[in-house]
Amino acid sequence: MLTRKQYELLMFIDQRLRATGVSPSFDEMKDALDLKSKSGIHRLITGLEERGFIRRLAHRARALEVLRLPDNRADSAPPPAPARPFSPTVIKGSFSQVLTGAPIAGPADAVALPLYGKIAAGTPIEALRDHSTSIDVPAALLGSGNHYALTVEGDSMIDAGILDGDVVVVRSCDLAEAGTIVVALIDDSEVTLKRLRRKGGSIALEPANKKYETRIFPPDRVKVQGRLVGLLRSY
Repeated sequence: MLTRKQYELLMFIDQRLRATGVSPSFDEMKDALDLKSKSGIHRLITGLEERGFIRRLAHRARALEVLRLPDNRADSAPPPAPARPFSPTVIKGSFSQVLTGAPIAGPADAVALPLYGKIAAGTPIEALRDHSTSIDVPAALLGSGNHYALTVEGDSMIDAGILDGDVVVVRSCDLAEAGTIVVALIDDSEVTLKRLRRKGGSIALEPANKKYETRIFPPDRVKVQGRLVGLLRSY
């Protein structure tokens, strides 16, 4: 899923390339999306690049290539309104600890967790909440506390062993130690999966892929929504 601004920027770039063969400038993008600064455009472009929608061409100024468009786009209709800020309602758990190396839990030992759509392992995107979808998670992955699950989209955490399409299991919390992989809520509307670092009085959200940059925010713009405790992968 793209945020509304990501969608608008992608379609603007695609339309300009089709019409002129030349990418719009950052100033033109800023004006088209009614943003106050070019830093917001940089963030959106980075997000689109991480998720495989566009590519920056090396050694050429203003050179962008559209690789794909959203599958559910409608050329004559505006994108859907952005989702409400992510505030998960999670299933409360009081699960006993399981020793490392214990056998994988069978169906009788599985716990149904709500699966809240996709989270970008790249630039933040709005997280979807789908209360009709759940996933069975082995109780061995869970300790005490509240948990939920998210599907990862993107490749910026691959060096931490988190791949596109993986399902991460998250323990709800609002505090986390430096170096912990967390679900972070930015500006009360966008969510990302990153490693938490602290730089002076700022919060750094660090990817695990050298292609992408660490992003730094004032602490009042970032809220920890949970800590990674497990990962499920389908082959």
